[in-house]
Amino acid sequence: MVDPVSPLGAAYRPGPHGNIAGTAGVVLSETQPGSIVQLAAWHGEEKKVIAAIKAVSGLKLPDGAGGGVAKSGKAAFGFAPGKFLLVDEAEGLAARYAAAILHETGSVTDLSHGRTAIRIAGPKAEWVLSKFFAIDFALTAFPLGAGRSTMHHDIFAQIQRTAPTAFDLYVFRSLARSFWKSLCHGAEEVGYEVM
Repeated sequence: MVDPVSPLGAAYRPGPHGNIAGTAGVVLSETQPGSIVQLAAWHGEEKKVIAAIKAVSGLKLPDGAGGGVAKSGKAAFGFAPGKFLLVDEAEGLAARYAAAILHETGSVTDLSHGRTAIRIAGPKAEWVLSKFFAIDFALTAFPLGAGRSTMHHDIFAQIQRTAPTAFDLYVFRSLARSFWKSLCHGAEEVGYEVM
């Protein structure tokens, strides 16, 4: 059954699609985290924001823009210098970060209702994503936990590798259905299953 609040609407069609010969090359799904929050550290305050991330979520980020970690229904990754995206199954994450980060340190923006989270997983995930984004998706270039900020035409996306063959993508809610349809079309060649 389609979630009535999902921006994907009727475009979200569970089951196998495309060129299914044995098993699907990728599995597509919409994840629905309770919170999606962006943190921006003021210049020179990045270490304090990374410490706040550890204090609030328990996730330890490496000191740098490209690092990330995902575990136990939580994820955090740097996608630009001093900017981090945090995802949690629980709601209310923005308020917890607002209490932990002083205004002199950085800013907190709740994106929970403005983003849609899409997961692509499977042996052909890198290949399908390479059709859309000019990024090297090889594990050595895009390691586990790392995140990237990029665009497909006019659709801004933040991408995190959450497993060796899985990626979570965060796109603007208003463009999610269009991006979903493109992603499904791009996966037809290898076969895909919507879960």
